[in-house]
Amino acid sequence: MPRRLRIDPQLIRTALEVSPETDASAVVTQALEEFIGLRKQKRLLSLMGTLDWDPSYQYKLERSRSALS
Repeated sequence: MPRRLRIDPQLIRTALEVSPETDASAVVTQALEEFIGLRKQKRLLSLMGTLDWDPSYQYKLERSRSALS
C-alpha cells in the first residue's frame, strides 16, 4: 500500500543522523516499529494492578507439577 506521505524533512534528516540506517524508508520503518512497540508497552503497563488474583491459588504447587511433567 504505497502512499505519498508528507514528513517534515528536518525530522528525516535528524532520524538519519541518529540511526544506523542510511535510507529514509528504512529509518521511517524503524521509527514506526519502535513507536508501535512503545505504545504496546504503554498499554501493558496501564494494566498493572488491574488483575484480581485468586488468594487460594498456590503457585508453588503448580510449579512442582510442571517440573514432574
